[in-house]
Amino acid sequence: MTTPGLWKKSSYSGSGDGNACVEVALCQPCIAIRDSKSLARGTLTVRAGAFTAFVDALKGHEGRPV
Repeated sequence: MTTPGLWKKSSYSGSGDGNACVEVALCQPCIAIRDSKSLARGTLTVRAGAFTAFVDALKGHEGRPV
């Protein structure tokens, strides 16, 4: 596994309190995830396929509780 590259946050972060979100970075062959408000707390790393399945499941539940 490599060191996470460029961290990206959701376009839904908006302005003002835009740092209150999670950020993701490609870390072949995984995806690294961190809390933008607590960078020192570390990262969660998951396989890219598991992350894709997670995001797809969230998209399927838009407007409904997960």
